[in-house]
Amino acid sequence: MTVQRLAFELTDTNREWLVERPLAIAGYVLAALILRFVLHRFIDRMTKPRHQSSKPGLLRPFQERAPKGLPGVLVNERRTQRAETIGSVLESGVSVVLLVWCVLQILGTLGLNVAPFIASAGIVGVALGFGAQNLVRDFISGMFMLLEDQYGVGDVVDLGDAVGTVESVGLRVTTVRDISGTLWYCRNGEILRVGNMSQGYAVAVVDAPIAHAANVHRACEVALRAALETVERDDLARDILEPPEMLGVNSVTPESVTLRITVRTRAGKQWAVQRAIARAVLEAFDDNSIDAPLPALLTSSRAG
Repeated sequence: MTVQRLAFELTDTNREWLVERPLAIAGYVLAALILRFVLHRFIDRMTKPRHQSSKPGLLRPFQERAPKGLPGVLVNERRTQRAETIGSVLESGVSVVLLVWCVLQILGTLGLNVAPFIASAGIVGVALGFGAQNLVRDFISGMFMLLEDQYGVGDVVDLGDAVGTVESVGLRVTTVRDISGTLWYCRNGEILRVGNMSQGYAVAVVDAPIAHAANVHRACEVALRAALETVERDDLARDILEPPEMLGVNSVTPESVTLRITVRTRAGKQWAVQRAIARAVLEAFDDNSIDAPLPALLTSSRAG
């Protein structure tokens, strides 16, 4: 009887270790792989637009601040990069969660106490958090920037140390190319403020200096008339949102009197409008014999 009972126990033990537990482990692994495949496919479908010009499903709940005047290619590139970055984060998170769940289930199936592993993982996580706090801060800041759409590919931004056009937006680094062609790599965690010059509308500000001896009232009329004629040009009219406004004398210095004109334009078009109006105003001053401050200074210095 003892031999038969021992054989029976050995048979039950072998069956548990050779059949039941391997099947349970295989089941957990298979379940994790299937869940990962399904969730990744779902995230991929949400990050890819149904049509070339449509918005990815993942971005529909979030606000988009892409300027209306931005070319369609840049808008699509901005949406695609934003969706793919958020999607990659979600896929990585899903993979990590499923991996941890699968490992814990396998350890429990093997009869190991998983509580110490969970406690150790917590301690390791805290240690990594202290050691890589800058990296974590960059990732969290990048995630909020993407979700809030503070800026995107093609926007002209001021990030403090770097001013230029955004070329790529990632979870850790944003790249900006300035007017001289230098490519700046800005860590998201170090960006304390963002000035986006490509959202909504912009204002072209034109300061026109004149001599103290010039007739200010007439100079204002000439400058405003030149600005109105300039914005009616075919190449500028579509970028103008409101007619030019003469604000009058903006400052008075010992050297000159400065007049200021403002024009509300489409985002990103303020610089072209500003240059065109400044040139037209200077030409109008010359045509109407309104003295600039420099000749007056030269005359006074020669007389002295």
